[in-house]
Amino acid sequence: MPQRLVVTEMSHEPRKRFAEELRRLRGERGLTLRDLSREVGWDASQFGKMESGSTLGGPEVVQALDQYYGTGLFLLTLWELALGDPTQFKEQYRRYFLLEAEALSLWHYAASAPPGLLQADGYVREALAAGGAKGEELEQQVEARMGRRKLLEGDDAPPFRAIISEAVLRMGLRDKQAWRAQLEFLVEVAERPNVTIHVLPFASGVHGLSNTNTMFLKLLDGRTVAYAENDVRGELIEETERVEQLQRAYDAVRDQALSPAGSRMFVLRMLEELPCESST
Repeated sequence: MPQRLVVTEMSHEPRKRFAEELRRLRGERGLTLRDLSREVGWDASQFGKMESGSTLGGPEVVQALDQYYGTGLFLLTLWELALGDPTQFKEQYRRYFLLEAEALSLWHYAASAPPGLLQADGYVREALAAGGAKGEELEQQVEARMGRRKLLEGDDAPPFRAIISEAVLRMGLRDKQAWRAQLEFLVEVAERPNVTIHVLPFASGVHGLSNTNTMFLKLLDGRTVAYAENDVRGELIEETERVEQLQRAYDAVRDQALSPAGSRMFVLRMLEELPCESST
């Protein structure tokens, strides 16, 4: 048996390592991208993008590659690590996302957009494109946002409470089908035992978080930190006094919000109000 290499020159960054392993495995077989496409069944351009790191692909294609190469769950494991890799995100967000990933519980107030953890694929794509992302950057950021949602999945997922301003639900998207999918996703995810969603109606009036999207994270060491964000600036807040001030504002907002059952009915009524897709 050949001696195992302890150190390699391959990347330690999950996303880059995943792409490198894809290139290595194909190279060892002496295959072109077209050869791989014929053998596995996906388009050659899909494999090219995965090997360049511009996209991670989906779990189905990764499982097919594991089966073809006989690598067990190796590639799927790398794919999962790459999907949750904080280096995918812009540098100013990385520390926050590292804290988010280890939080014991989370609670959020959404002033202008659905919480990132509750954004459906179509919403993510339109929002990022509106912010100027395009091409490979857009694809990478979409995948990164989608990967964050896994935090709320599984038996050991942390509890998450979201208060969503009615303004968020009235804003909508240009793509009406994507907006319908977003509302349906909110209804669906609210059925999970660890997720609680409240709607804050317009009638509640002005409050201390009116213009600020705010996330609170309860950390392993017992601390609570907050991340506050508006249209032009985001800030990770760790000072106890400032966090407590924001928490008091959050509690006041929660007192004015609809119950989870009332919030579900509110979203369902909004779905009923949406125009049906044309059959022609």
